[in-house]
Amino acid sequence: MTDTVIRTLTASDAHLFDAHPDPLGAREGHRRTRFRPDWKRVALRDGEVVARGAWWGGPDDSEPVNINWFDVAEGEEEAGAELLRSAPWQVELEINLPGGWRDKTDLRAAAEARFAAARAAGCEPLAERFLYRWTPEQGLPERPGRLRFSTEPDDTVFFDALRRIHSITLDAHALKAIEEGGLDQAAQEELDFFHWCPSPREWWQIARTPEGDLVGIHIPAHNPSGPTIGFIGVVPEQRGRGYAYDLLAECTHLLVEQGAEFISGATDQGNSPMAANFTKAGFPVIRERINFHPAGQAA
Repeated sequence: MTDTVIRTLTASDAHLFDAHPDPLGAREGHRRTRFRPDWKRVALRDGEVVARGAWWGGPDDSEPVNINWFDVAEGEEEAGAELLRSAPWQVELEINLPGGWRDKTDLRAAAEARFAAARAAGCEPLAERFLYRWTPEQGLPERPGRLRFSTEPDDTVFFDALRRIHSITLDAHALKAIEEGGLDQAAQEELDFFHWCPSPREWWQIARTPEGDLVGIHIPAHNPSGPTIGFIGVVPEQRGRGYAYDLLAECTHLLVEQGAEFISGATDQGNSPMAANFTKAGFPVIRERINFHPAGQAA
């Protein structure tokens, strides 16, 4: 077997990225994603593309924030691993999969080849997530009307709420941040992401009971691919009352009022209460995602 050649692409040879089968339907999932040619890399053997990866970030980012398109040909797991290992950016890897992929032999084999390559490159699984997409034909979720929503210009209020929300959480990314740097890091990472999103700060909202007690927060957002449910969180002492649905319904309505024609969302598969709320609010699962993170980072 000849050696693998790793190539970072340019505008002139970006077509090489397309010279590979797409059994997991990544192209359809990335119709709205904008990739930079020089953040795409391929592994070649005898001139044939046997693995490919597309790193992604916002339009103003100097480095990618993750790699969210990664393919490996059958039997070429080591080439895929080398593609990841040799990259100048060691960031989180997202492997997006069709819903029900485990039940179809060909999809499962394709997914497991990518998992094997990721592990061989030193990446470890972090989370399995459901990806949702609301469209107008689903109908707007009913607003229960139990809470009072207001904007809040002070980031400190959101930071304190996030610390309380993440003090008891099922979210794998929040748990990773807590392990690395405590609740302050988990809260700050959320705030940094919200500020990174190209949507108005004025959309962020605090939710309270009619008596004025804090219930939680919701963040309607736009990421570079479109409108999304940025964050839904209920403080621990208010849980068990179904308030996460109220927050999700309000977040959906606000985005539609701002012109959204579709809304994406995601939650960890282990977070069954939030998954149930997405279903109740009319958000169908359209894909699944496995997140890997580079070894040596806390999980």
